[in-house]
Amino acid sequence: MHELLLSLSFAVKSLAANAGRTLLTLSGVIIGTVAIMTVASAGDAVEGFVLDQVKSFGDNTIQVEVKVPSASRNSSGNATGIAQGIQVTTLTLDDADAIARLPNVSGYYAGMIGQALASREETNKQVFLLGATADAPQIDKNIVLTEGSFYTNADDRGIAQTVVLGAGIKKTFFGESSAVGQSITIKGQRYRVSGVIKERGSTGFVNFDDFAYIPLRTMQKKILGVDYVSFISVTARNGAHVDETAREIDDLLRDRHDIRKAGQEDYSVTTIKEAQTLVQSVFGAVRILLVALASISLVVGGVGIMNVMFVSVAERTPEIGLRKAVGARPRDILRQFLVEAILVAVSGGVIGLVVSFGIIFLAFSAIAALGFPLSFAFSLRNILFALSFSFLSGMVFGTYPAWKASRIDPIRAIRGE
Repeated sequence: MHELLLSLSFAVKSLAANAGRTLLTLSGVIIGTVAIMTVASAGDAVEGFVLDQVKSFGDNTIQVEVKVPSASRNSSGNATGIAQGIQVTTLTLDDADAIARLPNVSGYYAGMIGQALASREETNKQVFLLGATADAPQIDKNIVLTEGSFYTNADDRGIAQTVVLGAGIKKTFFGESSAVGQSITIKGQRYRVSGVIKERGSTGFVNFDDFAYIPLRTMQKKILGVDYVSFISVTARNGAHVDETAREIDDLLRDRHDIRKAGQEDYSVTTIKEAQTLVQSVFGAVRILLVALASISLVVGGVGIMNVMFVSVAERTPEIGLRKAVGARPRDILRQFLVEAILVAVSGGVIGLVVSFGIIFLAFSAIAALGFPLSFAFSLRNILFALSFSFLSGMVFGTYPAWKASRIDPIRAIRGE
């Protein structure tokens, strides 16, 4: 311990004697640490936000969606197929009604999403339309009305031209004025506004404030000209049996759609727990990739440490020879320079943590001011990772220069050769 403290004392004196060079070396490590912390903290914040949004649908929610039969439900092939316009037309309201008769199902709402041009007076806007059955607010608790009321089952069965506006669309067309009882034009036809939904923000990359809700059958017959649905959101009566209920739904749809071979399902059944697990796995993989890329900057800082250590060894060759001449062992020289390299790396890591704390706090405050409620994230896991990586960079990139210093011949060093 005494020898280690002595090496640490020598390292501090050496770094202080070359303050300018030390600061330049520190800057590379600081930048690398800030990059790692910023990327990792941003990933944690976005993951937490998305998980909170998914969880807001309720632990007893089961989502049934259309799926490309040849692709697995969470695969890129399925997502690409849907995005490219592959139409899966086999999920229907009759399926939803059959699901509703299962013992542990307390309710559902079926729906589909589309787009259309909406206008009022001189204002035009391309809006997202969510055609949904009238029980949507009972299933999705995030649908809270600030004005008017949601449309009824009678409106849905009667293919009524009524609309419930998201907060963003209401502001676009009506500003601060009341929208209930007024009309907007959707795809060339007039729709009466029955209600306005409270601002709810985004879930992932979907901003629900830019959605307008219309009766599902109106969406099918007057907007899209189809007779199928894209999804069915189901709530389980007993949350403890959600997984069992999901299997019952799967068995029911497999029989109704005459699916005889595993892997050929034209639907997917996902519980909220499964959705959360998927989100965590996706963000985990993305976080590893981003942190690995950000760590490159800390590796560059480590190369800077190695270069400076080589310069330091060259400048202090006579000192090394003198120390060896009076009894210093090669391992003492090795330890001295290695401690110096590690001290620079860890000091840069600590300073980088302080700087990144300020940067992340200011960045998250600015993001919150823009209306994106991300939580400030500065986890112990990320701090330990950044400091460990800093320590390792000092260890790895300081070892070779320290070894070279320990191998210097004392007689030739004193002579200045």
